[in-house]
Amino acid sequence: MAKLLMDNARTAIKLIAIFSLSTCAVWLALPAALAKQVTDDRGQRIVFATPPLRIVSTLPSLTEMVCALGQCTRLVGVDRYSNWPASVHSLPKVGGGLDPSIEAIVALRPDVVLVAKSMRGAQRLQALGLNVVALEPQNHADTRRVLQALGQLLGLPDGQAQSLWETMEADIRVLAQSLPPAVRQTSVYFEVSAVPYGAGASSYMGQTLSLLGAHNILPAHLGTFPKINPEWVVRANPDVIMVSQDDAKALAQRPGWQRIRAVREGRVCSFNPLQGDTLVRPGPRMAQGAQWMAQCLTRHAKEQK
Repeated sequence: MAKLLMDNARTAIKLIAIFSLSTCAVWLALPAALAKQVTDDRGQRIVFATPPLRIVSTLPSLTEMVCALGQCTRLVGVDRYSNWPASVHSLPKVGGGLDPSIEAIVALRPDVVLVAKSMRGAQRLQALGLNVVALEPQNHADTRRVLQALGQLLGLPDGQAQSLWETMEADIRVLAQSLPPAVRQTSVYFEVSAVPYGAGASSYMGQTLSLLGAHNILPAHLGTFPKINPEWVVRANPDVIMVSQDDAKALAQRPGWQRIRAVREGRVCSFNPLQGDTLVRPGPRMAQGAQWMAQCLTRHAKEQK
C-alpha cells in the first residue's frame, strides 16, 4: 500500500510539472497570439501586441462604428463633431480633422488614434510615438471594409463586424422593397453644402439613393462629392432636392433655381442637424438615414401621381 501511494504521488508530481510547463508556454505565446495587424487607408501596416484599450477617434463615423461594435468604453477622447451615441458627449474633445489638438491627444495616452486619411497632424502624432490608423469610409463598400478593419483591430470575434454590416444592409433592402413603384421615376439632387457640393452617385448617400430606386442627377464620373456649377442643377431639373434646413431657405433666391421643378413645386426635403449628421456619415446608422430619404421620396412620389 505504501509503494502504491508513493507511485501515485510521483505521478501527480509529474502531471503538475507538465501542466505548469504547458501553462507557462501558453502565457509566453499569448503576445504573439494576440498581436493584431492592420493595413490602413494610407497603405501603412500597424502592428499591435494586444488589442488597444485606449482609443482616440477624430472622425465621427469611426466613433460611431467603435460604439456600434460594443466598444464605446475604450474611447478616451473624440473629435468635436462626434455626438452619437449619447455616451460620447462626456468624453474629452480633441478638436477636428482640420485642426486637431495634438497636445490634447497626447495627454490622453491613447493606444491608437483613429483618423481620416486626410487628417492634418497624423504624421506629427506618429513622430511623437503614437499609433495612428487612418480609415476613411466614403461609400458602402468602404463602410463594410472599415467595420471589418475595426473589428480586427479591436480583437473582436470573427464575424461580429460582418454580422453588423449584414444587418444594416438587410434593413435598407427591406425598406427599398416597401417603397411605391413611382419612386423609381424620381430624380434627386442631394446637396452636401451650399458652395454647392453635391453627393455623387458613387458617394455613400448616392449609393443609398440608388438602393432605394431613385435616380441621382450627379453621375459617378463627377466624383464622390463634386463641386458643381449651379447651372448644372438647373439644367438637370430634379424632381426632388434633399438639403439641410439652413440651406433650404435660400434655394429660391439662387439665380435660375426658380425654374427647377423641385423648387417651383415645393418638392424640397430639408433635414435638421441631427438628421443631417446621420445622413452624411457612413456607418451604423445608415438604415436610419435611408429611412428619412425613403420618407421624402415616398411623399413626393405620391404627389406626382
